[in-house]
Amino acid sequence: MVIEGVIEEVIFRNETNGYTVAKLNTSDGMITIVGNVAFINLEEMVEVEGEWIYHNTFGEQFSFTSMKTTAPSTLKGIENYLASGLLPHVGPKTAKNIVNRFGLDSLEIIQYNPERLKEIPGIGEKKLEKIAKAYEEQREIKDIMVYLQQYDITVNYGIKIYKQYGKDTIAVISENPYRLSEDIYGIGFKTADNIAKKMGISHESPYRVEAGLKFAMMSSSGEGHCYLPKDELLNKTAQLLDIEIESIESSLRDLALKNSFQIIQDGEETIVYYTPLHMAENNVARKIVELSRVDFKDFEVNIDKKIKEIEKENNIAFGNKQITAIEESINSGVMIITGGPGTGKTTTINAIIKIYEDLGLNVVLAAPTGRAAKRMTETTGRESKTIHRLLEFSYMEEDMAFNKDEDSPIDGDVLIIDEASMIDILLMNSLLKAINPGTRLILVGDVDQLPSVGPGNVLKDIINSGSINVVMLDEIFRQAEESMIIVNAHRINKGENPLVNEKDKDFYFIVKNNTRQILDTIVNLNKDRLPNFYDVDPVRDIQVLTPMKKGEVGINSLNKHLQNSLNPKSKDKEEKQIGDEVFRVGDKVMQIKNNYNTEWKIIKDGLEVEKGEGVFNGDFGFIIDIDNEDRTLRVLFDDEKEVEYDFNQLDELKLAYATTIHKAQGSEFPVVIMPIHWGPPMLLTRNLIYTAITRARQLVVLVGQEKYLYMMINNNKIAKRYSSLDRKIREFITTFYM
Repeated sequence: MVIEGVIEEVIFRNETNGYTVAKLNTSDGMITIVGNVAFINLEEMVEVEGEWIYHNTFGEQFSFTSMKTTAPSTLKGIENYLASGLLPHVGPKTAKNIVNRFGLDSLEIIQYNPERLKEIPGIGEKKLEKIAKAYEEQREIKDIMVYLQQYDITVNYGIKIYKQYGKDTIAVISENPYRLSEDIYGIGFKTADNIAKKMGISHESPYRVEAGLKFAMMSSSGEGHCYLPKDELLNKTAQLLDIEIESIESSLRDLALKNSFQIIQDGEETIVYYTPLHMAENNVARKIVELSRVDFKDFEVNIDKKIKEIEKENNIAFGNKQITAIEESINSGVMIITGGPGTGKTTTINAIIKIYEDLGLNVVLAAPTGRAAKRMTETTGRESKTIHRLLEFSYMEEDMAFNKDEDSPIDGDVLIIDEASMIDILLMNSLLKAINPGTRLILVGDVDQLPSVGPGNVLKDIINSGSINVVMLDEIFRQAEESMIIVNAHRINKGENPLVNEKDKDFYFIVKNNTRQILDTIVNLNKDRLPNFYDVDPVRDIQVLTPMKKGEVGINSLNKHLQNSLNPKSKDKEEKQIGDEVFRVGDKVMQIKNNYNTEWKIIKDGLEVEKGEGVFNGDFGFIIDIDNEDRTLRVLFDDEKEVEYDFNQLDELKLAYATTIHKAQGSEFPVVIMPIHWGPPMLLTRNLIYTAITRARQLVVLVGQEKYLYMMINNNKIAKRYSSLDRKIREFITTFYM
C-alpha cells in the first residue's frame, strides 16, 4: 500500500538505526507512521510504502518499508529541510538565514550556484565547499539508503558504506556483499553474510568461502597471531560457514594463488600466513640481523670515565647491569634493555643519550603512543615522537603510507624506542625499513607486560631468538623500594601476593563483596575520597582500569556512572547522544580505532602553530566543544592537539573515565583504581594485573574480593601467539652469516 503526505512531526528517532515514529499529514487526515529511514525532515513531502498494523498501546499505525521524498516547496519546509542536520555547518540559525536571503530558490542556489552562499554571515570558502559537497552527496545517498535498508543496514553504517564506495555502492554490494566486512570498519563477516543470504548468494559461493577464510585469519591476527596452523584455520572457517572442510580447501588454494595467503610447510606442520604478515616477519628478521651485524669503528671514548662523570653530575650510583647496558649500547648495532619498574631503565637511557651526544652523534627518540612519547620527553628532557610521526605518516588517495622508508631513511645515528613491548609486527616492519645500516637501534621495554594489541610478539621473539644483545635490569634501587607500587609489581611478577594497606604507603586494597558495592566504592573514590585526601584531579589524574567491557564493573557501566558523577548533565554543557552513549563537553574520551587521515591542529594563543594527520587507537583526550549547529565535536589530545569530528564519526570515540587494561598500555597515570572481581580465566591473568598496577605513578587502589586477586597472581598462563620471528632471526643468521 502506498500513501503520500507531508511530515508534520517526528515523535521518536533513533539516529543509530534510523527507526522513526512520525506524524504524516495526508489527504485523508493525520496518521502515525513507523519504520526505518535514513533521513527525515519536517514539512517534507514523502511517499511511504507498507501496511497498516495495530499497536496495543499506540493504536493504529502505518508500518512503512520504504520512503521516497520530494524536495520541500514551502519556505518553512525548506528551512526545516536545511536545518535537519544533513548538511555540515547548517543548523537552525544558518538555515533561517539562507531561507531569509534566497527564499523558495534556496535549494536551487545550493545545487546550481553554491558560491552565493558566501552572502550568508558565517559561511566562508571552507564551509561553502563542505556544504555544497554534502548537498550533492545526500541527494545521491537517499536512493542508496533505500537499497541498503532492505538488508537492515543502519543509517550510520549506510553513510560509511556510501563514503567508501560513493555512487558505485549498489553495484559493489550487488556483486560481492562480503567486501563490506573487509572495507567497512564495524561491519563484520556475519553482517555481510546476512546481506548475502537475503540477496540469494549460495551457501557455498566462492565469495562466501574466501570471505570466511579471510575473516577467520583477520580474527586471529586481532588476537595477536601472525599465522594459523592450516587445520585450525580450516576448522574455524568450517564452523563459521557451517560447511564441510573439503569445500574450503580449494578456496584456500585460490587465495594462495592470488597471493593473499602463504601456505608453508613448517617441519611436520602446515601453516597459513596472511601475506602482509608473512612479509613483515621476514623483513623484520632480515633487518634486525643486518643492523645487529654492522661492524662499528671504536669511539675514542673512555666509557668507565664517562660513567663516573655522569654518576657525579647526577649524584647517583649505577648498578652493575646498568653499567653493562651502557657499555653494550656503544658496541651493539641492536640491543634490548628490559626490566620492571624501579630498575633504572630511565637513568640508563639518559646516560646512553648523554654519552652519544657528547660524541657528536644525533640521538632520535620515539615511542608507540602519544602518551608514551610525551612521558619519554619528560624523563629525558629531549623531544620524543610517536613512531607514526617519526616515520612521517601520510594518507593519500585512500592509501596509507610512511614517507620515511628505505629511500628516505630516518636522519639519526642512534634510535631509542621506549615501550617496545607494544610494537606489533607491521609497525616494526615499517620502522626498520626506515633505519639506515649503521644506525644503532636500542629497544627499551618491559617484556613481562601485556604484548602488543596488534599481531606478533616482537619484543619477546627478538629476546627469545638468542641472537640479539639483551640486558635485563633486575635490581630495584633504594629510592624505588619506598614505593609499594614497585615492590608489589615485582612481587606479583614472581607469583607472590602484594603487601597492601601499609600506613602512609601507596598501595591499597578495599574489600567489597559484590559488584554493586565495588561500583559504588569506585565512584566515591573518584569523586570525593581520593581528590580530597591526595589533592588529585578526579578526571585528569585518576584512571579506572578493568579487565572487562561488560558487567556492572565493566567499562560500559563504569563510564556511565563515573560520567554522571564527575561530569553530570548541565544546561551549561552541550552534549550529543550516539546510541546508548552520551558525549558531553568536559568528558574524558579515547580514540578506539586508528584513523590515519583525521587532521589535528596545535593552537597556541589563538594561532595555529602546527598541524598533521592521524589519531590512533588508545589516544586519550577531552571534549572541549560540541557544536550542534555545525554537527561537530572537538577533542583535545595530549593537552595540545585539537581534532574535529563530524557527528557521524563519533563511533570512533569512547568515554574513558574507565578503560580496559589493554587500552592503557604505554600510558601512565598518577592514580589507578581497579575492580577485582570474577571474570573469565583468560582475563584474570598475572601479566594483566602486573600491567595495570605499573600504569600508576603515585597510588594504586584495588577494590573487590581478595580471592580473585590471588587467582590472577597464580594464573601465569599467557595465551600462545602464533609467530615465528624468533625462528626466522636464527634461520637468517644461519643462512647468511655462518
